[in-house]
Amino acid sequence: MAQAEKSAPATTPNGGNNVVNLGPRDSLHGRLDIQGDLKVQGNVEGELKASGDISVDSSANVQATIEGSNVSVRGQVNGNVTARRRLTLGGSGRLNGDVKVGRLTVEDGATLNGNVTMAPEQK
Repeated sequence: MAQAEKSAPATTPNGGNNVVNLGPRDSLHGRLDIQGDLKVQGNVEGELKASGDISVDSSANVQATIEGSNVSVRGQVNGNVTARRRLTLGGSGRLNGDVKVGRLTVEDGATLNGNVTMAPEQK
């Protein structure tokens, strides 16, 4: 019997993670649930959920609930945020909503209007 060859999995520049980018001229209305990381530069209304990290750039305007491992907000977010590990509010970040986090970092100049619940980090 012939033995099957095992080939190494193809690698991508980001180390194999799926990364979805919503550019500055993109908009999403609805629910996005992905396995991997998400980078938002455009407009979103609805719900965002990622198994990996979520980054909201300074050009983004998000009217949605957000759930991710590490969440970084440098743009405008109106909605509740769940960061299983860490939420980082950058200096240009504006977040209006309740947050549930493992860890919280707020840079000088950022604003957070809502309740904060801290729980142990989840994987």
